[in-house]
Amino acid sequence: MAEEEVTGTEQAQAPQQQFVMQRVYLKDLSFESPTTPGVFKSEWKPQMNVDLNTKSSGLGGDDYEVVLTLTITATLDNETAFLVEVQQAGIFLIQGIEGEDLRRVVATICPNMLFPYARESIDSIVTKATFPALMLAPVNFDALFMQAVQQAQAQAQQQAEGESGAPEPD
Repeated sequence: MAEEEVTGTEQAQAPQQQFVMQRVYLKDLSFESPTTPGVFKSEWKPQMNVDLNTKSSGLGGDDYEVVLTLTITATLDNETAFLVEVQQAGIFLIQGIEGEDLRRVVATICPNMLFPYARESIDSIVTKATFPALMLAPVNFDALFMQAVQQAQAQAQQQAEGESGAPEPD
Protein backbone atom coordinates (compact mmCIF):
# COMPACT_ATOMS: atom_id res chain seq x y z
CA MET A 1 0.00 0.00 0.00
CA ALA A 2 1.69 3.19 -1.14
CA GLU A 3 1.22 6.42 0.74
CA GLU A 4 0.39 9.49 -1.29
CA GLU A 5 2.08 12.73 -0.41
CA VAL A 6 -0.05 15.84 -0.64
CA THR A 7 1.81 18.96 -1.59
CA GLY A 8 0.95 22.47 -0.39
CA THR A 9 -0.45 23.31 -3.83
CA GLU A 10 -2.84 20.36 -3.77
CA GLN A 11 -3.99 21.27 -0.27
CA ALA A 12 -4.79 24.81 -1.38
CA GLN A 13 -6.94 23.47 -4.22
CA ALA A 14 -9.03 21.26 -1.93
CA PRO A 15 -12.17 23.15 -0.86
CA GLN A 16 -12.09 24.06 2.82
CA GLN A 17 -15.34 23.49 4.62
CA GLN A 18 -16.04 25.63 7.63
CA PHE A 19 -19.11 25.96 9.83
CA VAL A 20 -19.09 28.42 12.73
CA MET A 21 -21.94 29.79 14.83
CA GLN A 22 -20.89 33.41 15.19
CA ARG A 23 -23.77 34.78 17.25
CA VAL A 24 -27.02 33.65 18.85
CA TYR A 25 -29.64 36.25 19.68
CA LEU A 26 -33.28 36.66 20.57
CA LYS A 27 -34.89 38.49 17.65
CA ASP A 28 -38.44 38.66 19.01
CA LEU A 29 -40.34 37.49 22.08
CA SER A 30 -44.06 37.89 22.61
CA PHE A 31 -46.26 36.67 25.45
CA GLU A 32 -50.00 37.12 25.91
CA SER A 33 -52.32 35.76 28.58
CA PRO A 34 -55.74 37.21 27.74
CA THR A 35 -57.78 35.22 30.27
CA THR A 36 -55.80 35.95 33.43
CA PRO A 37 -56.50 35.96 36.29
CA GLY A 38 -59.52 33.72 35.67
CA VAL A 39 -57.40 31.02 34.06
CA PHE A 40 -55.67 30.39 37.39
CA LYS A 41 -58.96 29.25 38.93
CA SER A 42 -59.35 26.32 36.49
CA GLU A 43 -57.68 22.92 36.71
CA TRP A 44 -54.55 23.11 34.55
CA LYS A 45 -55.09 20.57 31.75
CA PRO A 46 -54.49 22.66 28.65
CA GLN A 47 -54.43 21.72 24.99
CA MET A 48 -51.07 22.75 23.54
CA ASN A 49 -50.49 23.71 19.94
CA VAL A 50 -46.86 24.08 18.85
CA ASP A 51 -46.08 25.73 15.52
CA LEU A 52 -42.50 25.70 14.28
CA ASN A 53 -40.95 27.51 11.34
CA THR A 54 -37.47 28.35 10.09
CA LYS A 55 -36.24 30.85 7.58
CA SER A 56 -32.81 31.82 6.42
CA SER A 57 -31.20 34.59 4.46
CA GLY A 58 -27.74 35.36 3.17
CA LEU A 59 -25.99 38.29 4.80
CA GLY A 60 -23.32 38.61 2.16
CA GLY A 61 -20.22 36.53 1.70
CA ASP A 62 -20.44 33.27 3.60
CA ASP A 63 -22.62 34.59 6.46
CA TYR A 64 -26.21 33.41 6.90
CA GLU A 65 -28.92 34.40 9.35
CA VAL A 66 -31.21 31.57 10.42
CA VAL A 67 -34.37 32.35 12.39
CA LEU A 68 -36.23 29.65 14.28
CA THR A 69 -39.78 30.69 15.18
CA LEU A 70 -41.75 28.76 17.80
CA THR A 71 -45.34 29.68 18.60
CA ILE A 72 -47.07 27.89 21.46
CA THR A 73 -50.75 28.34 22.18
CA ALA A 74 -52.22 26.88 25.37
CA THR A 75 -56.00 26.67 25.46
CA LEU A 76 -58.11 25.77 28.46
CA ASP A 77 -61.86 25.30 28.15
CA ASN A 78 -61.73 26.64 24.56
CA GLU A 79 -60.12 29.90 25.70
CA THR A 80 -56.52 30.97 25.21
CA ALA A 81 -54.64 30.60 28.47
CA PHE A 82 -51.45 31.94 26.92
CA LEU A 83 -49.73 32.49 23.62
CA VAL A 84 -45.96 32.74 23.39
CA GLU A 85 -43.87 33.33 20.28
CA VAL A 86 -40.10 33.30 20.15
CA GLN A 87 -37.87 34.11 17.21
CA GLN A 88 -34.45 32.73 18.09
CA ALA A 89 -31.83 33.70 15.54
CA GLY A 90 -28.22 33.05 14.79
CA ILE A 91 -25.52 34.16 12.40
CA PHE A 92 -23.55 31.31 10.89
CA LEU A 93 -20.38 31.32 8.80
CA ILE A 94 -20.68 28.55 6.21
CA GLN A 95 -17.81 28.12 3.75
CA GLY A 96 -17.12 25.42 1.19
CA ILE A 97 -20.62 23.94 1.40
CA GLU A 98 -22.89 24.52 -1.58
CA GLY A 99 -26.13 23.48 -3.24
CA GLU A 100 -28.24 20.81 -1.57
CA ASP A 101 -25.65 20.33 1.20
CA LEU A 102 -25.90 24.03 2.09
CA ARG A 103 -29.71 23.83 2.13
CA ARG A 104 -29.52 20.83 4.46
CA VAL A 105 -27.08 22.54 6.86
CA VAL A 106 -29.20 25.70 7.03
CA ALA A 107 -32.45 23.73 7.47
CA THR A 108 -31.22 21.14 9.98
CA ILE A 109 -27.96 21.86 11.78
CA CYS A 110 -28.57 25.57 12.37
CA PRO A 111 -32.11 25.10 13.84
CA ASN A 112 -30.80 22.21 15.95
CA MET A 113 -28.28 24.60 17.47
CA LEU A 114 -30.89 27.35 18.01
CA PHE A 115 -33.63 25.15 19.50
CA PRO A 116 -32.22 24.87 23.07
CA TYR A 117 -31.98 28.66 23.29
CA ALA A 118 -35.58 29.06 22.09
CA ARG A 119 -36.81 26.38 24.48
CA GLU A 120 -35.10 28.09 27.42
CA SER A 121 -36.60 31.48 26.48
CA ILE A 122 -40.07 29.95 26.27
CA ASP A 123 -39.78 28.11 29.59
CA SER A 124 -38.44 31.23 31.27
CA ILE A 125 -41.25 33.53 30.13
CA VAL A 126 -43.98 30.94 30.79
CA THR A 127 -42.78 30.29 34.35
CA LYS A 128 -42.43 34.04 35.00
CA ALA A 129 -46.13 34.25 34.13
CA THR A 130 -46.64 31.56 36.84
CA PHE A 131 -47.65 28.80 34.43
CA PRO A 132 -45.93 25.40 34.61
CA ALA A 133 -42.76 25.04 32.51
CA LEU A 134 -43.40 23.49 29.12
CA MET A 135 -40.19 21.49 28.71
CA LEU A 136 -40.61 21.15 24.94
CA ALA A 137 -39.43 17.85 23.50
CA PRO A 138 -36.49 17.88 21.09
CA VAL A 139 -37.32 18.34 17.41
CA ASN A 140 -35.96 16.14 14.62
CA PHE A 141 -35.10 18.80 12.05
CA ASP A 142 -33.58 16.17 9.74
CA ALA A 143 -36.93 14.37 9.50
CA LEU A 144 -38.76 17.67 8.93
CA PHE A 145 -36.30 18.56 6.15
CA MET A 146 -36.74 15.18 4.45
CA GLN A 147 -40.53 15.51 4.70
CA ALA A 148 -40.37 18.96 3.08
CA VAL A 149 -38.13 17.64 0.27
CA GLN A 150 -40.49 14.73 -0.36
CA GLN A 151 -43.51 17.05 -0.44
CA ALA A 152 -41.77 19.38 -2.90
CA GLN A 153 -40.86 16.41 -5.13
CA ALA A 154 -44.43 15.09 -5.02
CA GLN A 155 -45.83 18.52 -5.94
CA ALA A 156 -43.36 18.87 -8.81
CA GLN A 157 -44.30 15.41 -10.07
CA GLN A 158 -48.03 16.23 -9.85
CA GLN A 159 -47.48 19.46 -11.79
CA ALA A 160 -45.45 17.65 -14.44
CA GLU A 161 -48.11 14.96 -14.79
CA GLY A 162 -50.84 17.60 -14.91
CA GLU A 163 -49.07 19.51 -17.67
CA SER A 164 -48.24 16.47 -19.82
CA GLY A 165 -51.26 14.30 -19.05
CA ALA A 166 -54.03 16.86 -19.48
CA PRO A 167 -55.82 16.76 -22.84
CA GLU A 168 -55.60 19.94 -24.89
CA PRO A 169 -58.89 21.86 -25.16
CA ASP A 170 -60.41 22.14 -28.64
